[in-house]
Amino acid sequence: MLVVKLSSLGDVIQTLPVLHDILALHPQAHIDWVVEEAFADLLRSVPSISRVIPIAQRRWRQAPWSPDARHGWAAFWADLHQHAYDVVIDFQGLIKSARVARGARLSSGGYSITYANASDWCAYEWPVRYMLKRCVPMEKTIHAVARYRSLAARAWGQDPAPVLAQSAAYPWPQLSASHPRCIVLAHGTTRADNAWPMADWLGLAQRLVAEGWTVALPHANDSEAQWAVQLQSAIGKACEVWPRMGLADLRQRMADCGGVIGVDSGLGHLAVALDLPTVIIFSQARVSRAGPVGRAHQTAVGGNTAPEPPAVWAAWQSVSLVERPLEALAVTGATSPNDTTFTSPSHGPVPP
Repeated sequence: MLVVKLSSLGDVIQTLPVLHDILALHPQAHIDWVVEEAFADLLRSVPSISRVIPIAQRRWRQAPWSPDARHGWAAFWADLHQHAYDVVIDFQGLIKSARVARGARLSSGGYSITYANASDWCAYEWPVRYMLKRCVPMEKTIHAVARYRSLAARAWGQDPAPVLAQSAAYPWPQLSASHPRCIVLAHGTTRADNAWPMADWLGLAQRLVAEGWTVALPHANDSEAQWAVQLQSAIGKACEVWPRMGLADLRQRMADCGGVIGVDSGLGHLAVALDLPTVIIFSQARVSRAGPVGRAHQTAVGGNTAPEPPAVWAAWQSVSLVERPLEALAVTGATSPNDTTFTSPSHGPVPP
């Protein structure tokens, strides 16, 4: 089968639990995934994905008639057409993703499928329902993770209710419950309306340092790096600016930390997938669609507006005091062809 979920990072991460659900139903399934090139190395660290097919739509659309774009599209289609698929699922529900799903080769009797309608706070473009062979209705109000899992179940003709009754499983094992006293402040975001003020980050970091924590600052570009260096200079030796690294390496480094406080961005959702104590700062009402649920050591704070620092501090105090299991919890049931271990839930049962 083929998964089409191109972007963004947080949405790609929140789609990962469908892998466990599909393999529980079809243990021998071979799953390929089309994703934006920036996120391909992270998906290559997921053993249950047979083949990661990168696409560079974000880059190609900047100069659509350039040789780079034309050659890039030709190479992409040649790569995609190496295999014929029994099932192609467009988890994004946008014209750009439906175009890819529509262009995939199907086996005899194969089909492509996507959403028939929009859900609250979920991106959707109505023409996609006519671009693919099948579409299935979705609940108007549903958490993003449950929406992806529900589509996957319905793509196979299954009732999604039993699937959603089981907690979502991510494909990276929790290696240890003992972590150094280092907190990642995931400050970076591609959306200005998701950002949290520098002064608030500084106050939060100073309180963490006063309690014996060290602070780590990742960054993805020059602007975020400059921001991190500025914050580091105000905090002092207890703050480290990490070197820029690929997402696969960043995942491993985050997994060795004691927790993450971050804005509504890819790294915040990666922390949830890694089963770390996590606080995600929301500045929009989409918290009900994308916030962590089902785990006492993971929470969201904020909503229509950005939260004040005392609320974020209280949220961190709450999740950091939760005693987590010492052992990594593997989800029972079918495993992948590569014997992948999936972490236990970060997005617990969500009503369909």
